[in-house]
Amino acid sequence: MRNVPPTKTNLLKLKEELAFADLGHELLDQKRSILVAELMTLVDQAAAYEKQVEDILAKAYDALEDASLAMGKLKVLSLSGAITIDASINLSTRKIMGVSLPVVTTKFTDNAPYYSALGVDFRIDIAVKAFRDVLNLMGHFAELKVSIMRLAAEVKRTIRKVNALEKIAIPELQETIRHIQNRLEENERDMFILMKTVKNRMKPEEAQPS
Repeated sequence: MRNVPPTKTNLLKLKEELAFADLGHELLDQKRSILVAELMTLVDQAAAYEKQVEDILAKAYDALEDASLAMGKLKVLSLSGAITIDASINLSTRKIMGVSLPVVTTKFTDNAPYYSALGVDFRIDIAVKAFRDVLNLMGHFAELKVSIMRLAAEVKRTIRKVNALEKIAIPELQETIRHIQNRLEENERDMFILMKTVKNRMKPEEAQPS
């Protein structure tokens, strides 16, 4: 409970502060719900992307290994030098309830074919495409991972604020308001009794003849 003088002015101020705290609690609680919903959505997306990355990487390495067995590692190594793919990553942001989240866009520039198809195992092409697809997926996967960390941190901060209002600030204001209201009611009763006593004492005096 706050140590403030039990006056009507303070009572009005505390009631306004309580109304503001209740509104803040409601808005923060809504923010928490929205952030948690967005966080769960991104977690599901990240799990799906992670599975895709693992599957495509496995496909890429399997194709590369089969091609190496069919053509020889030296031949595959020489072909790798002919593959020229320029990748550019563009970073932008989006906001969810004031939280800045990254948006990763990956672009590729290349001039295929990189080599003659003669004497080249077809699984080389499968491996090249798979590795390229993985790079694109990993950009989105990194975007999701960073977004999840930022949202989780904001959810944690929001929960702390909600709990502080719910368990400390609002109960303290309510207790202080009740205390002031009780004191004011006591003062009014005391004043009423005092006025009644004074009035009763004045009656005999008024009744005496002049």
